[in-house]
Amino acid sequence: MPAFQVLKGVRVLSLALNLPGPAALLRCRRMGATCTKLEPAGGDPMARYNAEAYATLHEGVTVHVADLKTPEGQKTLHRELAKTDVLLTSYRPSALTKLGLRWKDLHTRYPSLCQVAIVGAPGEGAEEPGHDLTYLAARGLVTGLELPATLYADMGGSLMASEAVLQAVLHRSERYTGSGDTHPVGKFIEVALSDAAAWAALPREWGLTRPEGAVGGAHAGYRVYPCKDGRVAVAALEPHFAQSLCAAAGVSVADMRAMLEPATREAIGAFLATQTRTQLDALAVEKDIPLHTMAG
Repeated sequence: MPAFQVLKGVRVLSLALNLPGPAALLRCRRMGATCTKLEPAGGDPMARYNAEAYATLHEGVTVHVADLKTPEGQKTLHRELAKTDVLLTSYRPSALTKLGLRWKDLHTRYPSLCQVAIVGAPGEGAEEPGHDLTYLAARGLVTGLELPATLYADMGGSLMASEAVLQAVLHRSERYTGSGDTHPVGKFIEVALSDAAAWAALPREWGLTRPEGAVGGAHAGYRVYPCKDGRVAVAALEPHFAQSLCAAAGVSVADMRAMLEPATREAIGAFLATQTRTQLDALAVEKDIPLHTMAG
């Protein structure tokens, strides 16, 4: 199903490289925005280390090359800014200043322009080096020596950035200056990847996903178990699902508190270990149990 074209007619210019900015731009394009991107002469690093990802992120985006440190590059930039509604950046504040892109200067020159600035951390932390991994680690989301399964802060930050574009456009439509005229007023919004990590970390901070939490492994119906030829992710958290799982496994429980007991986990695990993925897939359909089988 195509996304609701809420940004149809909105022009977004991106200077953001790597993942969060392009992912936010992709979402804006899917919401109907006309998207343009200026890349340095060396291109976006994403194009070099994962061409497939780069192609997906920039489908439908008009890409131009512009060295913003040169007069010609600045000319290209301001030609685009003159027809832009929202500017998307991912530079440190000091770098934006060097490029002549301080919000105060931009707002003076282009009063109706909005800017969404993606940074690593808010405030003074925006100048500090960091990456998805360090922001997740700071929030307790790196629990061992293995890397997280995906780039949670980057992708969460891209959602926050596309949300900020919507907020900025809404702000422009509601605020006007002048006497009797309808001149939209631009808005500056900062999006910090560390804040995205903090948002993703809330379930862990609340205790939900810690080992003793119901969705952290303590509940026998919400775990990953080995099966005969692979693994099975079981998500039978609600009582009726848990009852169906226990009935299928031949496990008797007096009440749902028993789902938090080690003996219940062991009994369900022993049953699942005897089942193949094919058997478990069929069981899920027959007994209405939320589970997903995986290769070992």
